[in-house]
Amino acid sequence: MNIQEFLTFMDNVKMYDLTQRLSIHTPPWPSYMPLGIQYFKRIAGAHMGQGANGQIITTSNHVGTHIDGEIHFHASGRTIGNVPIEEWVGQGVVVDISDSVGDYDLYTPELLMKKADIRKGDILIINTGYHKYAWDQPESDELRYFVKHPGPDPSFHTWALEMQIKWIGVDCGSADHPMNTIIRNWHPKSFIEAEKKLKATYGKEWDEMFPTEEFYQVMHLKLFPKKLVHAENLGGEIDKLSNKRAWIGLFPLRGIELESSMCRIVALEP
Repeated sequence: MNIQEFLTFMDNVKMYDLTQRLSIHTPPWPSYMPLGIQYFKRIAGAHMGQGANGQIITTSNHVGTHIDGEIHFHASGRTIGNVPIEEWVGQGVVVDISDSVGDYDLYTPELLMKKADIRKGDILIINTGYHKYAWDQPESDELRYFVKHPGPDPSFHTWALEMQIKWIGVDCGSADHPMNTIIRNWHPKSFIEAEKKLKATYGKEWDEMFPTEEFYQVMHLKLFPKKLVHAENLGGEIDKLSNKRAWIGLFPLRGIELESSMCRIVALEP
């Protein structure tokens, strides 16, 4: 394929935005600073000048669609700006398990592989269906979005490493199950609900199936030192790519000091 053929081909590529809309109303991950925006100058003139709109933004890096960087939980890891762009883009798959999981449920590698063609070295996007509870959706439910979403089973993190997954994306509050994070302590009533459901399904108590010393934020603490990070709060047109393979790109700020970064995620297919 010559240059012109390539450019013509790309003209006809379908592009999907997998990014959640960003606003001062977008809730950050619980306990993190939300997005703040203010004008310091306006076209008609205000404060220090006129002729242009100018804004100041204050925020944590964990608002809306964002990529957690290695250094977020691993002190000797790479910052966002020190990761080559090639590691953020490549072949991947959007696996839709929304018809198979609900509040507090676990998803397994077997479930994902049953749904879609997942290959070694892929970018893996998981559509749990919980993007429908995001802040700007008709069924918006902040508690359900952050506290009750499904999460990975005990085997998932080792499987992801064996598959040499490039990075993982999820359409909910965290790549970890919320009951394997500090949210368990912040929402004790929800933990009771989650453990009751686990006992009914698997016949085990939570700490029996997920010993704290091994599984507390396992998707962060065990995978980030292995350079396997994840993006959270995906959404946008994710449903249009259910169980399809695509070329996927994640574009964070090239911040040399950034532990994580808000980002834009897109998928391309012919």
